Amino acid sequence: MVAAVERPQRRLSMQVVEIAENTTTLRSLDWDRDRFDIEFGLQNGTTYNSFLIQADKTALIDTSHEKFRQLYLDTLLGQVDPKSIDYLVISHTEPDHSGLVRDVLALAPQAIVVGSKVAIQFLEDLVHQPFQRQIIKNGDRIDLGQGHELEFVIAPNLHWPDTSFSYDHKTQILFTCDAFGMHYCNDRTFDDNFSEIEPDFRFYYDCLMAPNARSVLSALKRMGELPEIGTIATGHGPLLQHNVEEWTTRYRQWSQTQTKGEKTVAVFYVSDYGFSDRLSQAIARGITKTGVAVEMMNLRAADPQEVSELVSGAAGVVIATPPTEGKDDIKAALSTIFSAVNGKQAIGLFESYGGDDEPIDPLLNRFRNLGLNEAFPAIRVKDTPTETTYQLCEEAGTDLGQWLTRNRNVKELKSIDADLEKALGRISSGLYILTAHKGNRNGAMLASWVMQASFKPLGFTVAVAKDRAIESLMQVGDRFVLNVLEEGSHNALMKHFLKRFAPGADRFSGVRTYPAENGSPILADALAYVECEVTSRMECSDHWIVYCTATEGKVSNPDALTAVHHRKVGNYY
Repeated sequence: MVAAVERPQRRLSMQVVEIAENTTTLRSLDWDRDRFDIEFGLQNGTTYNSFLIQADKTALIDTSHEKFRQLYLDTLLGQVDPKSIDYLVISHTEPDHSGLVRDVLALAPQAIVVGSKVAIQFLEDLVHQPFQRQIIKNGDRIDLGQGHELEFVIAPNLHWPDTSFSYDHKTQILFTCDAFGMHYCNDRTFDDNFSEIEPDFRFYYDCLMAPNARSVLSALKRMGELPEIGTIATGHGPLLQHNVEEWTTRYRQWSQTQTKGEKTVAVFYVSDYGFSDRLSQAIARGITKTGVAVEMMNLRAADPQEVSELVSGAAGVVIATPPTEGKDDIKAALSTIFSAVNGKQAIGLFESYGGDDEPIDPLLNRFRNLGLNEAFPAIRVKDTPTETTYQLCEEAGTDLGQWLTRNRNVKELKSIDADLEKALGRISSGLYILTAHKGNRNGAMLASWVMQASFKPLGFTVAVAKDRAIESLMQVGDRFVLNVLEEGSHNALMKHFLKRFAPGADRFSGVRTYPAENGSPILADALAYVECEVTSRMECSDHWIVYCTATEGKVSNPDALTAVHHRKVGNYY
C-alpha cells in the first residue's frame, strides 16, 4: 500500500510502498529534474529508489541523493528504528544513491556496510570516518532470517566500477541500482504502462549502458545463474515487475548488437575525480552511435594486465586527464597504456576539470611521439562543464567512431547490387533542414527522407542516421523545426549544412535565423517551416524513424516549389 500521497506540483516528494513481504521501497521523487549526469536531458524527472528489508535482521539497500536529506531521513525514521539496522548494502557509491550514507551511519553506527571491494574503498574517501564493513564477492550471501537470504552478484561498470546486485531468495527481487533503470518520475511504483515508459528505458540504456555493453552481457550471464527473478528493483524510475523478461531480453539484444563491432575503443577515466566519469560517458555515447564498441575502464581500479590486453586490442584509446598527484595505481595504469599502444591507433584526450589535472599537452606529445593519430582536438575544460561541453564530447566521440569505420563504410557502399542500388536511387525526395535547440545545445542537419504520415493529428516521419549529432536532440518529447528548402535557391543552405562540422562547432554561423515558438532556429531563407514535437521513434538498422506531430507552420512564398533531391544510387545520400 502507498503510505504517502504524491504531490506532483512539488519539486521533491517521497513515496513509501510495501512491494513484497517484509520489503518496502522508499522512493525519492524528483519531479522537475531536467538533466542528469551527462549531456542527455530528462523529459519526465527521475527517482532515487531505496529499499528496506525487515526480517529477523534488517537491511537497508542504498540511500538517496543529498537534496532529499531531510525528507528521506524523516521517512526512514518513520519506517524503522535506525538502531535496528544491521546492514547497509551499497550497490554502488555514485552520490545519487550514496549521498546520505554518512547521515544514515550517524543514526545507525552499528550497521555493517556491505559492498564490493572497490565500493568500500570509494566509501572510505566519501564518509571520512570509521565504519564496520563486509566486502562481498560474487555468490556471497547474507541471511536476514524468515527466508530472506541476500545473494550478491558483482556487476562492475554498470555504470560505475563498484556496482553489485542483491537478490532476495524469499521474494525473488533483484536489486540492481542503475542497471535496467530509467529517468522517469510518476506516482506509479511499477511498470504497468509499458508503452509510456519504453522510450525512456531505451534512451537511458543508450546513454548509460551501451558504452558498457560487454559488462551488461557479463551481468546478464551471472543473473542467469540465479533462480527466477520476479521483480527488478531499480535505482531509478519504476520497478520492473510486469515485463521482466521483455526488459532483460532487450538489454541482451541491444548489448549483443553493441559488441558486434569490428573495432573497439578503450576509454579510461577516474570515477571520483572532477567530471572525468561524466565527460567520458558522453564521449563513449558518441562512439557507440557509430557502431564501434567501447570498453570503459576506471584508472583507479585497473588491473595492469587487463589494461594491457584492452589497449593492445583497441583501435583507439581515449583518456581523461587524471590528477597530477594521482595514486600509484593510476600512475601504473598510465605507464601500462604507454607501453601497450601502437602507431596504428587513434588517441583522444580530454581534461577532467578536477582542479589538479595532469597537463594535457605533455601527455598528448608522448602519444604523438609514439606515432598515434589524434582522433579529435584535445578537449580542454576550463570551467564547470555545461550542456555545450557534453555536446562537444559526444560529437568528438562520434568523429572518432566515424574515422575508425570509414574503410568499412566504403566497403559496404560497394557491396550492394548495382541494379538494385540504381533502382532505389530513383525514389526522389524533398530537401529539408532540421534545426533543434534544447537548453544550451543547438543542432542541425540536412534531411531528405521526410514524409507526411498522418492527418489526425498532422504528422510526418523523418529518418535520422544513428550517428548524426542531432539525434540526441530528437528524443520523444523533444521539439524541433523542419525547414523546407526552395527549388532554385537552396544551394547555399544545402552546401552549408552538408559540410562536416568540427566537434562543438556552431552550425548556424553565417546563417540567418530567428527563433520559433519552441525555441529552435527557423532559417530565414527557407521556403517554409513546421514546428514539431517528437511523438515516437522506431529503430531501423542504421537509422531511427522519428514520427513527429506538427504544431505550427508557415510558407514564405506560396508560389514557390520545394527543392527535390534526385539520387543516382540508393546506398548513400
